[in-house]
Amino acid sequence: MQEKIAKASVGIMGLGGLGSVLAVALARIGVGHLLLADFDVVEPSNLNRQQYFIDQIGMPKTTALKENITRINPYIAIDIIQERLTEKSIPVLFKSVDALAECFDNPETKAAALRAVLTELPGIGYVTTSGLAGYGANNTIITKMIYPNVYMVGDGESAASQGQGLMAPRVGIAAHHQANKILQLLLKHPM
Repeated sequence: MQEKIAKASVGIMGLGGLGSVLAVALARIGVGHLLLADFDVVEPSNLNRQQYFIDQIGMPKTTALKENITRINPYIAIDIIQERLTEKSIPVLFKSVDALAECFDNPETKAAALRAVLTELPGIGYVTTSGLAGYGANNTIITKMIYPNVYMVGDGESAASQGQGLMAPRVGIAAHHQANKILQLLLKHPM
């Protein structure tokens, strides 16, 4: 099992609350290669739920997360993509990964990524999210297949709004759902 995980390559699109937690989880279980993509920098408002430190404020998230993961697992290969992803660039940049995680907070970008995967990357293991905001019940966050080899994590309805922000506990639960589904995909586990 560990040999399969060590040979695997996983792409993560978006390195905020979901993507940074997901990347750390995958590094801790020994995934051999991560392809990390984001265009943003670490901001003070990120520190309540993202895997960055106060001295990394202003750094590109890709660089900061690579630095942090390397401290956790120095044997992992990490490549970074410091750009805004598009429906056209996603299939080109992620064509060689074994599994791909969508961790965006923008609905239009989420939809573009799903279209890119369904049309240009058929068969790739893909894990997306919807409905993570607030502090609702833990067990409303679920993982379900929405297309063959495409899975959605969340409750499908809890959108971020006034008084219903993205909070570390529910975002963390969802990120670990993503990590577990990716692990199942890498191991060809039929769940």
